[in-house]
Amino acid sequence: MRWMITGSRGQLGLCLQEVLRERKQHEIVLAADLPDLDISDAAALERALRGVPGGADVIVNAAAFTAVDLCESQAALAQAVNGEAPGKLARFAQELGARFVHISTDYVFDGMATLPYAETVKPAPLCEYGRSKLAGEERVWAEKSNALLVRTSSVFGPGKNFVATMLRQAALRRSGEVEAPLRVVHDQRSCPTYALDLAHGIVDLVEKDASGLFHLANDGIASWWDVARTALDLGGFPELAIEKIKTEDLSLPAKRPLFSALDCTKAASIGVALRPWPKALAAYLQSSASPLRDL
Repeated sequence: MRWMITGSRGQLGLCLQEVLRERKQHEIVLAADLPDLDISDAAALERALRGVPGGADVIVNAAAFTAVDLCESQAALAQAVNGEAPGKLARFAQELGARFVHISTDYVFDGMATLPYAETVKPAPLCEYGRSKLAGEERVWAEKSNALLVRTSSVFGPGKNFVATMLRQAALRRSGEVEAPLRVVHDQRSCPTYALDLAHGIVDLVEKDASGLFHLANDGIASWWDVARTALDLGGFPELAIEKIKTEDLSLPAKRPLFSALDCTKAASIGVALRPWPKALAAYLQSSASPLRDL
């Protein structure tokens, strides 16, 4: 299969390229990201997609405006990137005869559930990021394409992410450069997901010719505090205390769902399931992309 990837420099985009290179039956014919390609620029997007000789079998959109709090003050940009561009990509994919894969988020839910969210649950986003991502989903379906839409949760992988931040902050406290205690919210629970595992799962779904909406995340539910504690324990900072705080203590611009775990049994029923998140986190910290290498 010939693949085009937008958002190629993001966590998932980088991991998708790694997975596709490992699987010899696939070829990457376009991997683009800012500043070379802005998916909110329809003309530039069309030129990029149509400019590849021979076209592609799969177009996957791993690009997004993911700065949750900035989305509140930059709603127009969030809607352009997260809401409008996916529909344009879905349309171009149809015109080019390619399958379209789009990545969405657990933030389309309101966090009021007590059990993991299945694909059948009606979304009700609380913040502009979630609203823009839901708009993107709706525009993909409006194109009546045979798309594969994958919702995921709390991604960590190569580059900037929560795990890397926690380890960097731990190192600063051990060295004495920072004396303030490490504080992490414990009342937001989701399914932490390793970008490399997610990439494998997405490629598996494509190889199985799956279409429609699927939830895909590493197995298990955890708070941000749980993830931070596990990262520090695995990363060599077991003695460092982490203070538990509530989301409301941070007074952030964007409202977050307090419970956004995803039910991934639909994907598992066709043989696509990701390992438990603690094992995935350990693998990430042992990988070539591990933030421990920079400490």
